[in-house]
Amino acid sequence: MPVERAAGGTSLIDVLDRVLDKGIVIDAWVRVSLVGIDLITVEARVVVASIDTYLKYSEAVGAASSASRPTVDSKAYEEVIAENAALRAQLQRRVAAGAAVRTRRRTTARS
Repeated sequence: MPVERAAGGTSLIDVLDRVLDKGIVIDAWVRVSLVGIDLITVEARVVVASIDTYLKYSEAVGAASSASRPTVDSKAYEEVIAENAALRAQLQRRVAAGAAVRTRRRTTARS
């Protein structure tokens, strides 16, 4: 008994053939932050295509920028870099001060 199809219907094989012929690119960018601190950042790009299609359009896929990814303001970036440097210097001063206190305690305890 032959399988009958509807006249206007599409089969799974037709859909798969079209996807492999044209290809699909799914580009995702997700950031989870708490009180302005980034906890998790995930970037993903999934490409579903035949090898021939991928090789044909790989340059375009690799050069495509994420539409959903926010742009980084260069001024804000410079501010973060400067704040990071200031915090590192402050931390180094405190570590050095703590080491000096521990050294003084050891020398007075031995005397």
